[in-house]
Amino acid sequence: MTDLHDLHSSRRAFLGLIAGGLATAAAVQPAPAAKLPTKARIVMIGAGAAGTSLVNRLMDRLDGADITILDPSAVHLYQPGLSLVAAGLKPASYTQSKTTQWLPKGITHIAEAAAAIDPIAKTVDTTGGTTVPYDFLVVAPGLVLDHDAIEGFSLDLVGTNGIGALYAGPQYAAKTWEAASKFAEDGGVGIFTRPATEMKCAGAPLKHTFLIEDIATRTAGAGKHQMHYAAHDGALFGVPIVSEKVRMLFTDRGITPHYSHVLKAVDPGKKRATFATPEGDTEMAYDYLHVIPPQRAPEVIRQSGLSWADKWTDQGWVEVDKHSLRHLRYPEIFALGDVAGVPKGKTAASVKWQVPVVEDHLIAAIEGREGSASYNGYTSCPLITRVGRAMLVEFDYNNNLTPSFPGMIAPLEELWISWLMKEVALKATYNAMLRGKA
Repeated sequence: MTDLHDLHSSRRAFLGLIAGGLATAAAVQPAPAAKLPTKARIVMIGAGAAGTSLVNRLMDRLDGADITILDPSAVHLYQPGLSLVAAGLKPASYTQSKTTQWLPKGITHIAEAAAAIDPIAKTVDTTGGTTVPYDFLVVAPGLVLDHDAIEGFSLDLVGTNGIGALYAGPQYAAKTWEAASKFAEDGGVGIFTRPATEMKCAGAPLKHTFLIEDIATRTAGAGKHQMHYAAHDGALFGVPIVSEKVRMLFTDRGITPHYSHVLKAVDPGKKRATFATPEGDTEMAYDYLHVIPPQRAPEVIRQSGLSWADKWTDQGWVEVDKHSLRHLRYPEIFALGDVAGVPKGKTAASVKWQVPVVEDHLIAAIEGREGSASYNGYTSCPLITRVGRAMLVEFDYNNNLTPSFPGMIAPLEELWISWLMKEVALKATYNAMLRGKA
């Protein structure tokens, strides 16, 4: 049996491996290529993970470009950390930094949101009344959480009446832990939900379910909690082999799945949740309810004429080629991150692989040629299954598992090293990505 000293030694060795790997990567970086002279006007909507990463990379590639980024938020949010905050494992501050600390010098940062996009005139209007013309536009504003779609729910309820909602932001993730920890101590019925729309990091509902079940069992003991997971369709995860693995873990852990159950209403006074099902509405009583609302493109995108007309019509994702991320009707427009209308890819790990593709095609367009980079749908989900254990699940558009460490980290095994990838290594990699270095 491994003792505590061995665990600490292994942790130090792992951290040393990360540090050594980063140092080696830095040492073998090729000499920077000569910058491309250009007067191109490039406008970026959104200074989240995608926009910030790309703008840093473009500043390293272009000389003389007029680059403008629009984002009203003073706070940059490290969204992968919200699951840890909502389980009491990290403080809310762990997920927050200043937006401006990641932006390079030499660009124009307008701290306003986009209010309108005219793809014919090639202009973006801001909420402050400024009109910004562009030659190339990158749309990366993230998505919006449609809490109003759930009758009876409001963010004021989070942390009270047994209600959690970790997606809503750091303060709400912290309040989610207040409600979840009380449930862990008191026992009762816990219900965990996911929406029927596309969503960022579809593994997050499962992570929260697994973490709270683990913490509750450790806190109050086995048999004090009934755990229920409301799946929006007939599967627990979009990749069949992963879905089956989750089903097996649910069986082992006593978590009951309810397929094709979509949350539509909450009665916080009575602690009852109403779900739409193929057989009609059904109610379930709860002591703890975790709410993840429907997720959609921001209104400015849905009103811009850039969205798909024949799919995701209730959600408004941008109509792009799934490999180049270039708009199918307006070739000077690209979409990145959550708002891109592609079958996979609403995770920070996806952004890491999408950004170089848009960079390649954008640089090529400036030079008057075609780009060659292709995004294959790579998505990574460090699927936490308990405190100290996770599965490093990576896959592509075709639901093929695409492990980054074949022979070292088995993708469907609950491993401590996969937990460390999430808890330790991921944020360092994310920050390097923001700087355009990963």
